[in-house]
Formats: sequence, C-alpha cells, structure tokens
Amino acid sequence: MQILLVEDHDLLGVAMKSALEQDGYDVRWCRDGEAAASALTQARFDLVLLDLGLPVLSGEELLRQVRRQSVYIPVIIVTARDHPRHRVAGLDAGADDFVVKPVDLAELAARIRAQIRRQDGRLSDILALGNVEIDLAGRVVRRDGRPVHLTAKEFKLAALLARRAGRFVSQSDLADELYDGGRDYDSNTIEVAISAIRRKLGADFVITARGLGYTIPK
Repeated sequence: MQILLVEDHDLLGVAMKSALEQDGYDVRWCRDGEAAASALTQARFDLVLLDLGLPVLSGEELLRQVRRQSVYIPVIIVTARDHPRHRVAGLDAGADDFVVKPVDLAELAARIRAQIRRQDGRLSDILALGNVEIDLAGRVVRRDGRPVHLTAKEFKLAALLARRAGRFVSQSDLADELYDGGRDYDSNTIEVAISAIRRKLGADFVITARGLGYTIPK
C-alpha cells in the first residue's frame, strides 16, 4: 500500500511515517502542497493523509487538485483546525475522513484500514482465500489455521494480489506498488518472491498467465 503523507511539521511527520511503515505501508512524505502535487503525477497512491495548513500550496487547493483527477484516491485530512466548520468544509470539498491533531496513531491506523476496506468493497481486514487467511491489519498469514512466516516483501506481494483476487496484475503494476513507481526494480526479485509464496501457501495459490501477469483465484 502506497500512502502519500503531506505534513509540514517535522516531528509529527517523522512519527507518522515511522508508525505507518511499521504497519507495512510504503510512505512518501512531502512537506508542502506543491511537492505533494508533483508526487501525485509521478506515482500512484492508495491513500493521502493531508494537512490543511501547508506552505506553498494549501491543503484545500491540493484536495481540489486530487478530486479533479480521473482516478479516485481516498483522502484523510489530518489537521489542528478543530472547529466544526473546518470539518464540514473539508468533507464537502471531497475528503473521506477528518482527524484532529494531536493524532492518536492507533486510531489513525484504524481509519486508514477502514478507508482501504471501503475502497476494496470489504467488510473485514481478513481475506479468506481457500485454505489461506491473510490478516491485513495484524500482518499474519495462516494456512489451514496455522501461521505461515512470510518476509516483508512476500507479505506485500501476497496482500496486494489478495486484495485484487480474481484479477490479473501485471509485473509492471506490481513493481509500481512495491518500488515507488517501478524505479530500480529487478524482475527476478518479484519472481523469486512469488515462488516463495507458492512454496509456503500452495503451488496453485498464485497463478501466472503469459502476457497477463499474476492472480490469486477467488
């Protein structure tokens, strides 16, 4: 999962980025609205965490730019502005959620998971695929009820494919998700990780089709 964090407060930005990365997200941190607008043209993000009081380009203007894009991206406003009119204005401008600082990082993580579930059309953080369960929140994988250890990269690949179960995902799309826009990636690394996932979760857990990519059958 790729998250764009737009926050100009250094200490809070460091804390949020660290907490999100510990939860398994890939985080790109921008300290002003103009840098964030540029980042949105360079990579695909699954969610945006947006401060309102930003230098160069305001959070409100950045939100309007995000909503003018053809691709929908969930946006959670994270701000010190706590008056009800700010909440109303932010939600009416297109934000999906509104969190007031100081931020409780555990609550923020839960709100992020809720947005991702909604985007995927899911009711739970646990994906059941045959005899395999992938707990996206707990970062636990079970096969036949027994925990299976996956490396960080293997878990990211398995979770990404599981969220899109029944649809083929090309190797280039996997690279975009795993390597910040596909830069500096080795196709062999993805193939090795897929092979490890099959060895641990079953030979038929991930299907490969030439010219289409990889899929986990529903």
